[in-house]
Amino acid sequence: MQQPKVIFLDAVGTLFGVRGSVGEAYSTIANKFGVQASATALNDAFFQAFSTAEPLVFPQTDPEEIPECEFEWWRLIALRTFQNVGVLNQFEDFTDFFDQLYNYFATAQPWFIYPDVIPALAAWQKAGIQLGIVSNFDSRIDLVLKALKLDEFFKSVTISTQVGAAKPQPKIFATALEKHQCYPQEAWHIGDSLKEDYQGAKAAGLRAILLDRG
Repeated sequence: MQQPKVIFLDAVGTLFGVRGSVGEAYSTIANKFGVQASATALNDAFFQAFSTAEPLVFPQTDPEEIPECEFEWWRLIALRTFQNVGVLNQFEDFTDFFDQLYNYFATAQPWFIYPDVIPALAAWQKAGIQLGIVSNFDSRIDLVLKALKLDEFFKSVTISTQVGAAKPQPKIFATALEKHQCYPQEAWHIGDSLKEDYQGAKAAGLRAILLDRG
């Protein structure tokens, strides 16, 4: 098999995952604001809200306004999460709570790196393969990568909010390829989502590899 010029990777669920669960993080920080809710119930409610939300994209938006749009997109997810669990009215200042929650997920604390990631990235880098990230994440990814000391491996980071298109749309893959001056057939994309990563990358002409994290 010919060595690729570039290997693109998804971020959450591929490079790093959430310690414990999203629900645990929501529950712990809410508790600091005097709101008590089951971590399991919050986790279920979060994924329900997340799965039914509009894609994390803001086409035709001024780049300077994107961070504010990202914040509001996630605030609505959190709002629906606590609303579905029936404890939203217990918050005195939900925005103050969410501000702390949002900043928490921009640190290393809620994340863990999968054990196979560093050895793989180091080996690919040593082989002279360029590495990039293609993710439906938001602008906090730069802070997370730096906090986890993963930023040194990647030549490019392409995210849906800055492109105005989310995986599995071809545009986000095309944008990533342009950054490396690379043809689709010269690149691989590795990710844990069948639809967003595997089918999306394959449709865009890249060699797609589906990662099963179990």
